[in-house]
Amino acid sequence: MAAAPVAEGAPAEPHDSNSSAESLDRLYPAVGSTKPPRKRTTSQCKSEPPLLRTSKRTIYTAGRPPWYNEHGTQSKEAFVIGLGGGSASGKTTVATMIIEALDVPWVVLLSMDSFYKVLTKQQQEQAASNDFNFDHPDAFDFDLIIATLKKLKQGKSVKIPIYDFTTHSRKKEWKTLYGANVIIFEGIMAFADKELLKLLDLKIFVDTDSDIRLVRRLRRDISERGRDIEGVIKQYNKFVKPAFDQYIQPTMRLADIVVPRGSGNAVAIDLIVQHVHSQLEERELSVRAALASAHQCHPLPQTLSVLKSTPQVRGMHTIIRNKETSRDEFIFYSKRLMRLLIEHALSLLPFQSCTVQTPQGQDYEGRTYSGKQITGVSILRAGETMEPALRAVCKDVRIGTILIQTNCNTGEPELHYLRLPKDISEDHVILMDCTVSTGAAAMMAVRVLLDHDVPEDKIFLLSLLMAEMGVHSVAYAFPRVKIITTAVDKKVNDLFRIIPGIGNFGDRYFGTDAPPDWSDDEDALST
Repeated sequence: MAAAPVAEGAPAEPHDSNSSAESLDRLYPAVGSTKPPRKRTTSQCKSEPPLLRTSKRTIYTAGRPPWYNEHGTQSKEAFVIGLGGGSASGKTTVATMIIEALDVPWVVLLSMDSFYKVLTKQQQEQAASNDFNFDHPDAFDFDLIIATLKKLKQGKSVKIPIYDFTTHSRKKEWKTLYGANVIIFEGIMAFADKELLKLLDLKIFVDTDSDIRLVRRLRRDISERGRDIEGVIKQYNKFVKPAFDQYIQPTMRLADIVVPRGSGNAVAIDLIVQHVHSQLEERELSVRAALASAHQCHPLPQTLSVLKSTPQVRGMHTIIRNKETSRDEFIFYSKRLMRLLIEHALSLLPFQSCTVQTPQGQDYEGRTYSGKQITGVSILRAGETMEPALRAVCKDVRIGTILIQTNCNTGEPELHYLRLPKDISEDHVILMDCTVSTGAAAMMAVRVLLDHDVPEDKIFLLSLLMAEMGVHSVAYAFPRVKIITTAVDKKVNDLFRIIPGIGNFGDRYFGTDAPPDWSDDEDALST
């Protein structure tokens, strides 16, 4: 392989200038190794993560693709790109350019700058006078970096510390990152730990002239971090430049791709993007294949509960499935079905015995809900139509919302908006969507709830109509989630429409026009 690109980086933080030679043992292979340098091709090539790419638009998201195998685990590990290089070499800029050029969903940008160690009081005083070495390997919490990157690569959510460069300390708040298809990890010591190197699928080194790096660092530290020019130059000469020569530049030979001139090298960016695309194609888990694999000729799972098909229920289905039904009638009978569905779902919640006294002074052996709280979460937009029915039967119920849209180019659902009540992890959660065909959107919504520590067995997925394919997909990925619906149809056609189906619920309910290629998992898409 060749060498790679880097983006605009931030300075490293904490460690004593009295660094020991043992720190070099972290390098892999050791700096003094006699192993000949690998052949490489020279070419060129921090925003808040995670980044979602959708049809040339960049938006922020908090979620990840929901493709899991029958054991409920991610089928493929993420592809991890390591970006190394000197301070202010352009690593973050290169990372952003790669994200733009890749134009694939689910790209997470993870910065090493978030993982500076917590300073002691004495080290804080040294840092205030520019006498602390932030450009030494011991300044970083490599154990936390490795543990975090391992979890991200496995598709799990992680908590990331937030570092304040003006006070040289971690903030009290942490931010949550979610797994992705591609993870870009950038930092000055990105290649300075042998365990960390094992997690990188592609290593890119951004090689930028030292004078340019100094000018960039001066501009950044003065304008963004409140430093004075004298302090920046002192820190650069005492720590930054010696650290680059001793710890950073030697790791260039570990890179697969070296990018001279950083973000100014379009050729290198193209090379990197082509390589990443080829790797993703090799690892790709087809959306259709993933969903179809879950739908075999298996009996419906025991976690599924279908409302009894009484003449009344079947009559309401006849009305709402009829294409000639007026919008007013469609809304009226849909609401009636929703009320019955939610009443049925509540009967499946845990209850415990209790004794109360009647107004006649007599004891009554009754039942009471044994959980802490019930929270409803609607998958926008169709799912929000179920909220009034839930509020009508659950006093003081809390409501959250999730907006999921399917990328028309990739076929993958993407999380665009998330608002959940606080402390939801202890609640029984009623997850609401009106139709489920493939189960893709429902699976992502479940995954988001799990990432917010809601126990799997406390999630109740409610839908007016589901396809067998969606039932199997959700049940095989999340075998403890309870699935509750009023009816299950057997087929999903090539456009992922439920057959015989109900039509596009959201468009029929809200009176909007469905796009020509809608699917029943895409009611959230037309908002």
